[in-house]
Amino acid sequence: MEVTAVCLTLVMNVLMLLLAQVHRGYFAQNSNPALLRVFPDRLQHFEYEEVSFSCEELDGSSGWRVMRMTNRIVKLCAPDWETSNEASCSIETAYPVVDSGKYWCENEKGQRSNAVSITVTAGSVILESPVLPVMEGSDVTLRCKTKTTPSSLTADFYKDGFLIRNSSTGEMTIHSISKSDEGFYKCSISDSGESPESWLDVGDAAFLSVNPNRLQLFEYEPASFNCVGLGGSSGWRVIREINKTIKKCAPEGELSSGASCTVENAYTAADSGKYWCENEKGTRSFTVNITVTGGSVILESPVLPVMEGSDVTLRCKTKMTPSNLTADFYKDGFHFGNGSTGETTIHSVSKSDEGFYKCSISETEESPESWLAVRGRYQNVSAQWNFASSVPALHEDTDSSVHVFVIRTAATCLLMAVLLVIGLLHCGKCRARSHTSGQAAL
Repeated sequence: MEVTAVCLTLVMNVLMLLLAQVHRGYFAQNSNPALLRVFPDRLQHFEYEEVSFSCEELDGSSGWRVMRMTNRIVKLCAPDWETSNEASCSIETAYPVVDSGKYWCENEKGQRSNAVSITVTAGSVILESPVLPVMEGSDVTLRCKTKTTPSSLTADFYKDGFLIRNSSTGEMTIHSISKSDEGFYKCSISDSGESPESWLDVGDAAFLSVNPNRLQLFEYEPASFNCVGLGGSSGWRVIREINKTIKKCAPEGELSSGASCTVENAYTAADSGKYWCENEKGTRSFTVNITVTGGSVILESPVLPVMEGSDVTLRCKTKMTPSNLTADFYKDGFHFGNGSTGETTIHSVSKSDEGFYKCSISETEESPESWLAVRGRYQNVSAQWNFASSVPALHEDTDSSVHVFVIRTAATCLLMAVLLVIGLLHCGKCRARSHTSGQAAL
């Protein structure tokens, strides 16, 4: 009984320690109140290149500053010869040894944003890969770049040291990315060299819902955007990139509740651009390209990627006239069909049907172009059934001694339990023998 009590005490202590570590580490990491952004938006940079970092607060908090760890030394991002206003940092001339390392945002309370591993190379080849985690099911393009030569050189791409693809255009697209695609990626170009390795991170799932459900909007038309998290994920907000400026969806005069955004009057220059959902960890949803036109014709096409094998209907709409006018439809600039009712249907859509589509109505004008994306038939099946992916891991800074302590404690309790059982069995036999001997003596 004393052994059992000791084991129970040890187990309770372990649980309390683990809960403290999880609370301090995991939940602090996954409820990030700030986000670190990098410009240029890539993990690898050439020597002597200018690189800037900025902290974007997510919950109204302040006091953020850019921190970094290079050569195992943690310090503020900007030394004397660089510029910084704490919440941002600009490295005017990057060097491999001095500036390669981990970067993050941190405030006075010790709260941290996502951490980004930056590599500065003196070589002539880099791999362009996403800085922030990419969403499961999305398409990700990796590009092999040289410092002085064109970007269309033939390149080899590697994952975890193994050659996975050769590309004559210098880029590689991973379609319907999943957790199994996570790993260290690099590339090489003959006669130029090999890039460093960078980790490709795949994050949680969410998608952006748009109302009205189309990629093109008439000017002055209202539109709303809403982040829908999958698998119970939360903390999403609508982000957009307009005129190469990334910011939260709703500026002054518009409505936003973080996970949703309403544009009351869409304008061509102010609201045309890329929209997506992003959470505290920097994980992004599928990006939606919204076009606001001052013209009188738009093309109605699906906002989200359509599944291979399904039928897709495209509709040509005018702002003032009925929608059943005869329309001509174009893919990548080439006419491929017309519809007397103002619409056309693509049956059993496949990857070959991806492209830029537009339409025109006689005696009026033509619509802008929008990209039709097609996804695989069985995309995201693994994500729906992967229970292990929903189990949170401890924070990467968690002391390894905790794990050693847990293992030792479990092993000790198991050994003591086995010894206790053996002892009880032995005592039972002793009592039986004693009882038998007593009866014989009588």
